[in-house]
Order: sequence, then C-alpha cells, then structure tokens
Amino acid sequence: MSKYTLRTIVIDAGHGGKDPGCHGKSAEEADVALSVALELGRVITENMPGVRVVYTRKKDEFVELHDRAALANKNKADLFISLHCNSGPTDIAGTETYTMGLHTAEGNLEVAKRENAVILREENYKKKYDGFDPNSPQAHIMFSLYQNAYIGNSLAFASKIEDQFQARLGRSSRGVKQAGLLVLWKTSMPSVLVEIGFLTNAKEEKYLNNKTNQVYIASGIYRALKEYKAEIETR
Repeated sequence: MSKYTLRTIVIDAGHGGKDPGCHGKSAEEADVALSVALELGRVITENMPGVRVVYTRKKDEFVELHDRAALANKNKADLFISLHCNSGPTDIAGTETYTMGLHTAEGNLEVAKRENAVILREENYKKKYDGFDPNSPQAHIMFSLYQNAYIGNSLAFASKIEDQFQARLGRSSRGVKQAGLLVLWKTSMPSVLVEIGFLTNAKEEKYLNNKTNQVYIASGIYRALKEYKAEIETR
C-alpha cells in the first residue's frame, strides 16, 4: 500500500468583488483575507516543494461558494483552507477555526448565517444549494447535521491552527468550533474555515490590517500545516 502524501492544498480567500464581507472602520474582510491567503501560499510554495497550491481567487473578484468547493474537488485537493475575518460586538476579539458540523452555541450559528448569506448575491441560489434558505434558522440547524466524512482530520488541523495562534502568536484563541458552513459542505477532503480575528474590534482591526501581522498569521497557519502534514504522512 502506497504511503499517503499531502500533495495539493486549496487556499480560499473569503468574499471578494461585489461581496466585501465584514468590515471595521477602514479594513474590509475580502482584502485582509486575500493578503493572508497569498502570503500563506507563498510560504507553502517556498518551503514545501512537493506541495501544489491552488487559489480560489488571487485578486478582488466574486467567486460563488459552490465554485470554491468545486475547484478543490476538481483539483483533487488534500486540504481546503478558507480564510475569513469575524464580526461581532466591539469588545469581542480572538481567533476561531471552524469545521463542518452541528453548531453547539448561538455564536457559531451567527457565524454560519453571516458566512452563508453571501449566496443571496448569487443567481438561482436555491437550485444550487438544494433549496437552502440562509435566512432560516431551521434550515441552518438541518444543514449543520451534515457531517463531513473527513471530520477527524479537519478537527486535528483546526486544533493545530488555534494552538499556533495562541502559543506562537500570542493571540486570544476562542477555540475550534463546528457550524453548517456552505463553503465546506461539498469539499471532498479535510477542510477548515479560519476566522483570523474581529474587524469590529478596533485594536484587532489595526492588528489585522498590518502587513507584518498578516505575515505572522500566515506563518502560524503554515506551522500548523507542517505539523499536520508530518502527522498524517507517518500514520
């Protein structure tokens, strides 16, 4: 039996184009996510010559959620990393990493509702997403019961990301969470959605909008990836 090797990673910068995502006083989620995504891809390409990086977008453009997952599946990716910024009350700060699954707290549901609402900007969204209504709490509950077959590896990688954020970057980690996220729904590989911080928190917005800090964030995710890769390739 041939040894498993992690060969292809899809990096997904959340939002873009007509969908800027959430925002702070000056920074927009789509821009911050893209900057971190490109830096993460650069570090992987530079340090992991055997790994191919595929981006869902490399510029400020709108990409439908189902197309992001489809790109990952088409490229037979071994890992899908979706990068986002969070929003909430102005006093809340910290990082969160999500996998597909049942939300266990109201806050997780709110993140899913916000991230899934982007499909309202797409044409024929009900047809594309099996009649899913992003405005219905009941729909989110039913949808979140879908369990990704790769949940074990997804959770393992998510934990490593949050550990790196906390231990190496000194960030406040709000932990690994699960929610019914459309962008992760149809990915046929381990997949995570990383909320790298809250743009609605003034101090954190300033941190996230700084190029040096974006490099730190990317390097934290890269170190988590390095650990994860070593772990799954030696099983």
